[in-house]
Amino acid sequence: MTSAAGIEAFLEMMAAERGASDNTLAAYRHDLEDADAFLSVAHEGLVPADRGSIRAYLGDMAARSFTATTQARKLSSLRQFYKFLYAEGLRSDDPTGVLDSPKKERPLPKTLSEEETTRLLEQAAKEALAAEQGTAEGLSARRLHALLEILYASGLRVSELVGLPVTVALRDERFFSVRGKGGKERIAPLSDKARAAVASWLAERNKHPALAESPWLFPAKSDTGYLPRQVFARELKGLAARAGIRTSKISPHVLRHAFASHLLQNGADLRAVQQLLGHSDISTTQIYTHVLEKHLQELVQFHHPLAD
Repeated sequence: MTSAAGIEAFLEMMAAERGASDNTLAAYRHDLEDADAFLSVAHEGLVPADRGSIRAYLGDMAARSFTATTQARKLSSLRQFYKFLYAEGLRSDDPTGVLDSPKKERPLPKTLSEEETTRLLEQAAKEALAAEQGTAEGLSARRLHALLEILYASGLRVSELVGLPVTVALRDERFFSVRGKGGKERIAPLSDKARAAVASWLAERNKHPALAESPWLFPAKSDTGYLPRQVFARELKGLAARAGIRTSKISPHVLRHAFASHLLQNGADLRAVQQLLGHSDISTTQIYTHVLEKHLQELVQFHHPLAD
């Protein structure tokens, strides 16, 4: 069987038996034809290729600077193709059976610098102070200020933040309990600035009868009864633009990243940050240690006795 015939037979099966979409079929075709182009020149071709030939193709992809994610996807296409050939009796083995997928590097989290975060919080505070009390503008500005201060002070997930009960504000304490993923509870801190912003928001909130009786700190007319995360994200991007920060850099989750990154950058213990973020596995928290690289380089450069 020729490579072209094998690819067409495979795609027909994917369409008829598995209902693959046109986009999926096009992606499989592209991956298989790319492999066939390499294997036909340097080796025996796609259909009869052995394990060594497939390894050579993987090496060629790495040499072409394909990302680990792209390499893994192309190898997955080959696995599906050779599994089909084996099932149809067109091959007696699967040359991809014992090949390891390229390890995907975990992307570093987007974050903000301390200067950018300060600028964002100062813009929120300025708008909250300038907005007239009892108006829709005042309500929106003080709510956004409170949301930002709580988020940066505590590192909450956005779903945890918008769903906070009003009792968090009524207690006016430096710490509060939050129920995170899997129903696990943890303690989250509130800075003095966050507590002040929350108190200002609570006073504004209580001027509106429709909101004052809600059990949620940030009530809204929604299915849940509290502010949708999408609304917060949209308002946050608007604030970022007014603060001179690129909107593509900002999201509620980026502020959670900033909370963790800035703590570590200023000497916090990784285990403590893990607990504050509510990570069950410290390996999840370790992704933030990239922020220490510059600090450590400077430390060695300026304090090591053999440094230039």
